[in-house]
Amino acid sequence: MSVGQVINGNIDMALISSLTDHAKRSDSLAPPLAVTGVILAGGRATRMGGRDKGLLPLAGEPLIAHSIRRLQPQVAELLISANRHLAFYQQFGCRVIRDSERGFRGPLAGILTALQAAGTPYVLTVPCDSPRLPPDYARRMVAALARDQATVSVACYAGDWQPVFALLPVALQDDLARYLAAGEGGVHRWLRRHQPAVVAFADRPQWFCNINTPDDLAWLEATWGNGRSEP
Repeated sequence: MSVGQVINGNIDMALISSLTDHAKRSDSLAPPLAVTGVILAGGRATRMGGRDKGLLPLAGEPLIAHSIRRLQPQVAELLISANRHLAFYQQFGCRVIRDSERGFRGPLAGILTALQAAGTPYVLTVPCDSPRLPPDYARRMVAALARDQATVSVACYAGDWQPVFALLPVALQDDLARYLAAGEGGVHRWLRRHQPAVVAFADRPQWFCNINTPDDLAWLEATWGNGRSEP
């Protein structure tokens, strides 16, 4: 899919140009990009014993609080995708959205709901266990669109895609809804259909450490603030 095929069946180059021109600003006073961020916190977290991962404590705060602090200044609006403890998540002051696809369909269900709820042409996704987001995450993801003449971008580290770190046009919501309705799954597989620009984060190796088990979280807590975890 080319850059000219996204909003109402058409994404015009002016939109991409406007976003990427803004993304090139490096000054600290640059306003947030016209992008909606979403923190994906709606999973089962089975390897965490079913505990709501976003609410697990890290350095005295819920895990998701760190992601909110990192991502919120970079985007026009921040959403939280959650399927339990909705009232607790609402206390963070962000709009909380629940999967329209019931039954814990995975991150694609949360992404679909975010695409449907966003008030901007693009949605930027991160998982709730991403407490070390770099301050230039949004700008690097947006800049890749013009660089590769793409409509979608995905983060990459050590040659591997990190598919839940993606920048997606809201106009793909119908495509994603059909994909899920057909019983398909897998963020990586769906992204491949849209030939994303790949954004390398070789300078941020610690960013992609998965927090999937209690041991992972214990390691992060123990190393937080010692230079390895970059709080």
